[in-house]
Amino acid sequence: MAFMDRNYDPVAGYQFNLNTALLHETRSSAWYAVGLLARNEKDDAEHAAKILTNIIGGQYHNTSEQWYGDYEVYPEGPYPGTEAYLAVIYNSWDPNWRGFVGTAFIIIVEEFGHLLPHKLEERLIQSIHLSALGDTYRVGGVDDDNLYPAYSNAAMMKAAVAGWVGRQVNDKNLTAEGETWGGEIIDLFNLNQTLSEFNGPTYLGVSLLALTLWAKYLPSDSVLGANGARMIREIWDLTGQLYNANMKNIAGPWDRSYSYDMQRALAIAGLWIWSFVGLDDAPMYRMPSAMAHVDDFEIGPLIAVLAPYHRQFVSNETIKSLTTFGEEHIIHRQAFSPPYDTYPRNITTWLSPNLTIGAESFAENVVGGPSINPAQFNPAVVQWLRKDGSAGFITLYPEVEALQAMVTPGRLNLTYPRGNASSAFTLHVSPNVLGGKRDVGGWGDVEGVDVKVSGNVDLTPTVAFCGVVGGACDPVNDFDLWNFTYSMPPGSTKVPNLVLDIEWKDE
Repeated sequence: MAFMDRNYDPVAGYQFNLNTALLHETRSSAWYAVGLLARNEKDDAEHAAKILTNIIGGQYHNTSEQWYGDYEVYPEGPYPGTEAYLAVIYNSWDPNWRGFVGTAFIIIVEEFGHLLPHKLEERLIQSIHLSALGDTYRVGGVDDDNLYPAYSNAAMMKAAVAGWVGRQVNDKNLTAEGETWGGEIIDLFNLNQTLSEFNGPTYLGVSLLALTLWAKYLPSDSVLGANGARMIREIWDLTGQLYNANMKNIAGPWDRSYSYDMQRALAIAGLWIWSFVGLDDAPMYRMPSAMAHVDDFEIGPLIAVLAPYHRQFVSNETIKSLTTFGEEHIIHRQAFSPPYDTYPRNITTWLSPNLTIGAESFAENVVGGPSINPAQFNPAVVQWLRKDGSAGFITLYPEVEALQAMVTPGRLNLTYPRGNASSAFTLHVSPNVLGGKRDVGGWGDVEGVDVKVSGNVDLTPTVAFCGVVGGACDPVNDFDLWNFTYSMPPGSTKVPNLVLDIEWKDE
């Protein structure tokens, strides 16, 4: 809240949009309103009411438009859908903001409605209703929309908002909409006791938030209310097994991630862990406002409000794993994301005290994973503990629709089953820590690990730097990195294969 207080414009009644010329933002303002009402000191409730009135006033009401019931990305922006400001999904308008704002509004009504004028509380419920109606316009594969039950965090928010508000206003169609979506999400989850959107440190945190609403605010005769607590428990059981407390990181692979190291780029799952074990033991920098992707810090008030209830579903064994690494172990799981996956993705992760290796085999009809975003999809990940306490990383940048991956202790074996002589393996590798070797020409210059390469690729990689102020390529998710590219020998007829044997070095 101290961070958000500094970014609040009390005259406008909005949070400032970070890294802009004093523009404002809708979603973070809704999250801030939750925090103001939870704190409820001095004029907090009055400012929350002002913010909520502003957000409701900026909601879209035209039933003929795809963004019907959605909220403005920012209040200064032009109206989407004009010749000068084309309607571009996830750009000039964002359908997921119905879920992000709607879930915040539900928390406000359930927890703090008594602090608001009665008419404003009624308007909040009407706004949530309008948002849920607009969300019925979303059909995966139609009009550039990608909302399927496998899009876990967004689908779970949709189900929560529809199921909750349908009961509030006696809209049986919306209640049924929430139950239908919830049932399909649960069916996918039950296949493997995993989220389809597997193990993403940011979106895992959002899914857990939505499931908390299922468990806390939906009745037991709802499929949402009946399954939310169980799903939270099973997600945390797996997350505890994938967490390396020495490195303060969730081991890969990650279906969607903005972070190669949770101590340097803020991930929402880290905020949940902070709420359980405290900031010192959490996968966070001691000053979270300095981290990359800091805008996700602004969801903190929602997690702080829900965490005391949520904690009961996290086992003591999992809590222990968040502060103390146990024994070396291997995890085998699956996840399935129709319509993109030909078959469930097969996941293997090996964890040791100072080194983790995780990868998934898949065959898909897109490049970049189910989110169709190569910058976020990390199908093969190596992390190691460095002398400054941070995590070094090697990740495979996805450029193919299919990968066969084998993980064993200390080894990552990657094959492109549909590859050919033109294929290449692109690895993103972390620069060394401050004070370490700055120029990297090969694996011998990467500190903290010994890497030996084999396979049928040309064993001499092309090495390039991707830096914030220069280099051969741009940073990815705000991380500088070294790009190691292994190509096939000219004219090769072999199926491309790359093997990394990796050993941690204490330096």
